[in-house]
Amino acid sequence: MFTFSVTAVRAVITRGRIDAFLNGGFRNPHYGLAPGKDEKPGVWLVGDEGVYIMSNGKLAEGQKHSLVIYAEECDPKTNPDYWHYKRQYFGGDDGIEFLDAEMLVKLIAAAPAATHLTIAMTDDGMSITPIRR
Repeated sequence: MFTFSVTAVRAVITRGRIDAFLNGGFRNPHYGLAPGKDEKPGVWLVGDEGVYIMSNGKLAEGQKHSLVIYAEECDPKTNPDYWHYKRQYFGGDDGIEFLDAEMLVKLIAAAPAATHLTIAMTDDGMSITPIRR
């Protein structure tokens, strides 16, 4: 399971929308293999060196980085066991999952007391649950 603060999720969505407005749209997470798919507001859940969400708005020329927020459990800077945690709960391979911004915003709005979102991955899918800490 991966945990992200609601504040961080909102910040990543907002940053993606701003970048898209300023730079001509949203990036495609499918490396050109699925043109037109998921080129809309959202975040990418990425597993590589740890697990994090990142904004998906197109970047300005020369800009190299999107806003990246690591899962509390899987941040290489704060968890020395992040690599093992990532392998156990995300898998051994690198990967990326698109999470639609509209769905995330509705989920957060439906649970106004929530402070965090947890993302649990299984072999067949993923569940996102708002929680209060």
